[in-house]
Amino acid sequence: MDQHKGSILGGSLLVAGTSIGGGMLALPVLTSLAGFLPSLVIYLGCWLFMASTGLLFLEISQWLKGESNIVSMAERTLGKAGKYSAWMVYLFLFYCLTIAYMVGCGNIVVELSQFAIPDWLGPLLFVLFFAPLILIPTAWASRLNIWLVAGLALSYFGFVLLGMRYVQVDFLKQYNWSYSLMVLPIAFTSFAYQGIIPTLASYMHHDAPRIRKSILIGSFIPFIAYVIWEWLILGIVPTQGPGGLAEALKNGDNAVYPLKNFLHNSFVYYLGQSFAFFALVTSFLGVTLGLRDFLADGLGIKKTGQGKALLAALIFIFPLIISISYPHIFLVALDYAGGFGCAFLLGLLPIMMAWIGRYHFHWETQPQLPGGKPVLIVLGLFVLFELCNESRHVLERLFS
Repeated sequence: MDQHKGSILGGSLLVAGTSIGGGMLALPVLTSLAGFLPSLVIYLGCWLFMASTGLLFLEISQWLKGESNIVSMAERTLGKAGKYSAWMVYLFLFYCLTIAYMVGCGNIVVELSQFAIPDWLGPLLFVLFFAPLILIPTAWASRLNIWLVAGLALSYFGFVLLGMRYVQVDFLKQYNWSYSLMVLPIAFTSFAYQGIIPTLASYMHHDAPRIRKSILIGSFIPFIAYVIWEWLILGIVPTQGPGGLAEALKNGDNAVYPLKNFLHNSFVYYLGQSFAFFALVTSFLGVTLGLRDFLADGLGIKKTGQGKALLAALIFIFPLIISISYPHIFLVALDYAGGFGCAFLLGLLPIMMAWIGRYHFHWETQPQLPGGKPVLIVLGLFVLFELCNESRHVLERLFS
C-alpha cells in the first residue's frame, strides 16, 4: 500500500517539477496590466485546459504502450505528416525556451556584475559556464538537478514567508479585463508537462487510474504556487509608476527585477533573485538535456566525445546568437514558445490524436477525459482562439 501511494506522490511531483520553471518569472509581469483577479481566472482556465490535454496524452499512451515520445505518438495516429509537424513544432518550442532561459540567466549575470558588463555579454558568460553541463552523464546531471531544485524550493518558500508582510492589498484590487488575454501564451508554457507523460506511464507501469491522479494532483500544485507568487509580486510592486511592473513589461524584465525598487530589505530581494536564478537554471538544464536527447535520437548522433560536441553546437550556437543580438527578448521568446509551440504541440496535437484514435481507428480503452466529441470540440476551439489571438499580437509587433 505504501509503495502504491509513493508512486502517485512521485508521479505528482514529477509533473509539478516539470511545470514550475522560468515561465513563473514572466507571469506577474504579463498579468500586471490585467490585475490579480483576471490573472486567477486565466490561470484556472489554463490549468483546466492543460490538465485535459494531459489526460488525452495519457489515453493515447494507453493505446500505444511502449511508444516513447510525442513524435512517435503523432506518427502512429496522424501518419508521416503528423510526425514531421510534431518534429518541427518540438524544435521551435525547445529553441524558443532555450533562448528565453539564456536571456533570463544572462540578465541575472549582468545584474550580479552591478551592470559593469554590457547586456549582450551576460548570455555569453552564462552559456560558457553552464553549457558544459549537457556534456556530463545524465546521472550526474540528475544529481545536480536535485540540488538545484532544493535551492529553488528553499528560496521560494523563504521569499514567500519573508515577503508576505510587504504585500499591499490595495494593489491587488486593481484590474482591467481587457488585458487578460496577454498572459495566455506564457500561462500555457507555465503549465506544460505533457512531454513526460510517456515516461510517467512507463514509470507507473501503465496503471491509468494512478497516472490520472498524478496528472491532476501534479498539475494543480503549480496552480497554487503561481497564485501565491502572483499575490506576492502584484501586492508588492505597483503596476504603474517608475520602476513598476508596466515598466518591467516594456523592458522585457522578469518579475523579480522591479522588486529592488520597492523592497526595503535587501535580504528578501536577494532571496527573490535566488529563486529566479534556480528557476531559470533548472529550466535551462531540463530543456537543453531534453533537446540533446531529442536531436541525438532524431539525427542518429551518438553521445561520444565528438557527438556531444556536435550536439552542443546544434543546441547553443543559434540561440546564443539570438540572445546576444536581442538581450531583452526574455518575455517575447516565452510568449512565442507558449503561444505557438505549446498551443500546437501540447494543445491542438493531442486533441487531433485523440479524435483520430477514438473515432477513426476506434481504439478502445477507458476514456481518460469524459465528454466525448463535444469536449474535444470545445478544447479545439479554445486552442484555435488562442492561436488566432497570438497571431494578432505578432502582427501588431511586426507593424507597430
